[in-house]
Amino acid sequence: MTYPDTLDYLYSRLPMFTRIGDAAYKKDLHNTIILLDALGNPHHSFKSIHIAGTNGKGSTSHMLAAIFHECGFKTGLYTSPHLYDFRERIKVSGIEMLYMCPEDFVVEFTESIKPVIEEIEPSFFEVTVAMAFEWFARQKVDIAIIETGLGGRLDSTNVITPELSIITNIGWDHMNILGDTLEKIAFEKAGIIKENVPVVIGETLPETLPVFSLKAGDCNATLYLAEKEWDILTVHSTVEHLNIDLMHNPTGDHLTIKCDLPGLYQQFNIRTVLSALEVLKQKGWKLPDTEVLKALNNVKNITGLGGRWQVLQSNPYVVLDVAHNEAGIKVLLKQISTLKKEGFVQNIHMVIGMVKDKDVSKVLKLLPGSFTYYFTQAQLPRALPFAELREMAYKEGLTGKGFQHPQEALSEAKNTAASKDLIIVCGSVFVVAEINPG
Repeated sequence: MTYPDTLDYLYSRLPMFTRIGDAAYKKDLHNTIILLDALGNPHHSFKSIHIAGTNGKGSTSHMLAAIFHECGFKTGLYTSPHLYDFRERIKVSGIEMLYMCPEDFVVEFTESIKPVIEEIEPSFFEVTVAMAFEWFARQKVDIAIIETGLGGRLDSTNVITPELSIITNIGWDHMNILGDTLEKIAFEKAGIIKENVPVVIGETLPETLPVFSLKAGDCNATLYLAEKEWDILTVHSTVEHLNIDLMHNPTGDHLTIKCDLPGLYQQFNIRTVLSALEVLKQKGWKLPDTEVLKALNNVKNITGLGGRWQVLQSNPYVVLDVAHNEAGIKVLLKQISTLKKEGFVQNIHMVIGMVKDKDVSKVLKLLPGSFTYYFTQAQLPRALPFAELREMAYKEGLTGKGFQHPQEALSEAKNTAASKDLIIVCGSVFVVAEINPG
């Protein structure tokens, strides 16, 4: 098979959650275990860090990967979904940065595992997890940063025994699969906590802390709360950077960080990362502050991360952000409000599309009537048709035009916006993925 043939096989032969939703979700680890066993259990040959959470797990994963790379470790990074290239999911340190796995490997791996695929009919995600673990083993990585796909307890990645588990936060998302209360969602995410493996929790709520405490106690896993470990003293965000001052509570040490991920919400991910680094240092990992600070200022260059307050142009500013649920949209709106108050931007134009299985009404209720909207949809079965989204928005007092394709919506926004305005593309990672960054 050629590489395009291979991708066509993977996309068409295997159930893919990003395209069809719940029907692709496998509620056990059975297939993953079979696939990995057929490969000789490659996940046993490298150390790892496991990251779950409702929001922020992707950014946290990329920050940690950038830091380990900058500190001289050969680093693997597994994340999902991808934006532009399937191979974004599987990256390994090269000379200057983390590089996507080669096309030849994707072809060769798929052909070699095809008999098992035909026999057990795994999901797309189950196969990509096995693919990532095989590549990390072949590359002999020192450490692999592994982001969960959905949940934690039954997620395909939950076959590893990591150096550290991290849960960024808990919010309302995928309730139809993970549960209809914050406690139930927290229980699923807490499933990545392992026996005698420390765990860092980025943010807690009164409903979620007891869940984490109980699970950590049952597993004899030392529990660290990032909120207790580091105090955020000052935060200043521009369109291009985030500047943050923090104090390490156990020592009283201060740290000033300039991060190239300017979203205000990154302050909490940075705090989580710093808490994780302290635990890892205790385990013997050499992660000097000089390299840590350099890495956080170059996360995008080192890892290729996109879609997290990604600035495509100025005059007017065009920004891509994968905020897609209630919590994510709240912090996105706070970011926009801050930029308006400080005079960086004037009027706001929002290109927005969502998927059917999100709580769309909760998101729409948060959006201001003063924005100009361009309703659109990604080209996949899960996408909420733009006409339905526009109708729902009208009921919340939001008005705007509808567009079949995200790129058409963005073109109209660019034609309408003044030079000091801000155009933000959000609502679904798949809408962001269909915007041409060039």
